[in-house]
Amino acid sequence: MPMSDMFYYDNRLSRRVLGYILLCSVILSLVSTTIQLYSDYNDSLERLEQRFNNIETSYIPSMATSLWDFNKSLMEQQIKGIADLPDISYVKVITDLGSSYEVGNEDTIVKELYRNYQINYGENEIGVLEVYANYEDIYQRLWQKAGVIIATETIKIFIVTFVIMLVAHWLVTRHIYRITDYAQQLATDNLDVSLTLDGRRKNKDELDILVDAINTMRLRIKQDIVKLEEAENALLSLNGELEVKVFDRTAKLQESNAQLQQSLDDLTLAKDQLVQSEKMASLGQLVAGVAHEVNTPLGICVTSITALKEKVDALKKAVDDQELTKSQLSDTLDLLTEYQQIIERSLNKSVELIRGFKSVAVEQHTDPEHKINLAQHVNDVVNTVKTMFKRKKYNIHIDLDKDFEFVTFPSAWNQILTNFLMNSHIHGFEGRDEGEISIKFSENNGYLTMLYQDNGHGIDAELKKTIFDPFVTTKRGQGGSGLGLNIVFNLVHSKLGGTITCPDVDSGCCFKVKVPVEFVEKAVFKESMA
Repeated sequence: MPMSDMFYYDNRLSRRVLGYILLCSVILSLVSTTIQLYSDYNDSLERLEQRFNNIETSYIPSMATSLWDFNKSLMEQQIKGIADLPDISYVKVITDLGSSYEVGNEDTIVKELYRNYQINYGENEIGVLEVYANYEDIYQRLWQKAGVIIATETIKIFIVTFVIMLVAHWLVTRHIYRITDYAQQLATDNLDVSLTLDGRRKNKDELDILVDAINTMRLRIKQDIVKLEEAENALLSLNGELEVKVFDRTAKLQESNAQLQQSLDDLTLAKDQLVQSEKMASLGQLVAGVAHEVNTPLGICVTSITALKEKVDALKKAVDDQELTKSQLSDTLDLLTEYQQIIERSLNKSVELIRGFKSVAVEQHTDPEHKINLAQHVNDVVNTVKTMFKRKKYNIHIDLDKDFEFVTFPSAWNQILTNFLMNSHIHGFEGRDEGEISIKFSENNGYLTMLYQDNGHGIDAELKKTIFDPFVTTKRGQGGSGLGLNIVFNLVHSKLGGTITCPDVDSGCCFKVKVPVEFVEKAVFKESMA
């Protein structure tokens, strides 16, 4: 590569190397110059101190003789000789008679560079010699020397840098350009051309190792291209086979999807039928429980009416036979009054049971949305469901606003409360005759929240993850369908537009139902009842 090509390329690396060389050279030159100037400065100070010592040893004795002999001309010559010494700026002699001799400019004196010498002749003190020096000559010499050193170092730096750049270009840079050109021109159609460098020695260095690595890479790329072409041909062939297989499997998959869809439809229908059966079974249990409860007061009524008839017949016979006494009439009337009260209480209880059952049973099979009194409705459902476990001693606490009225689907709340209560009875209180159940309603920001909780056996943590899925039950094979809570989930989400969760509690289980409400009319106070 010609020398002119050094400036043709964008020599970023060369410029960077040149900058580092210049920077290092300048720093080293400045450091060496500073050290040399500092050394010269210390030498100058030492020479000045030596000069002060020479003045004391060489000039003081002769000056003492001149002063003692009052030889004024000789004294002036001696003072002038001291002032002519390098770095001495001012000399003054003060005699004990009050006269003085001075040479130099007093305005240039530096008190820090001051020496005071006593002039004695024999044992007599005849005067004082004051000598002042300054740094101007020292600084001037140092500046001159610094200029020479800097100029010399600058020329040397540029010469060395230029030589280094020439050597670096000849040994490294031009070969890097060759490698760069080769890499830029390398393509799939010229992989047979190898990379070579001109003017290389037999002994390999880093550039030769780099060239060998590039040539090895070139051969590997060539081999990889051959393999890639073979793989591409095999892939094309495989794609043809795969298209045929995909077509066949797609047809089979469509047929399988049709079968699966039919199975899904059948399962959905079966699920709906099971859900309806579960609802009917729940209603059947309610019918059986209410019927049994109604039989008791009605039986009491029948028995009381029979006894009442006997007493009336006896009273009529006594009247006909004219054997009726006042005491007999009084006793018979008291007994008739007691029978009347028994019959009235039994009939009222039957009427209350039938009214609650009618409300629950009718609303479970009709889905109109209308306004209800929440407290009355919940009490009707709870009292009706109680008939299914009347032999158990469950304490059911209801906490809600007795005047709260809103528009909703009563049948949905019937099914939700019935399932919760039956789950507590069948699962939560299994093997127990006593238990605590809490049903709490609260309204806030347009949402009605029901918190149902019992202190039963609780729900296993693993089961709780799928508790609302269909067919999840712990009574598999024992009459449990696993649809109860799934029905509740669907009613809350689909019909009431709310959410249901199963929060963690210390004991028993808990369900939280939150649904939006509209047309809330009154919310005054709450009551708790058992």
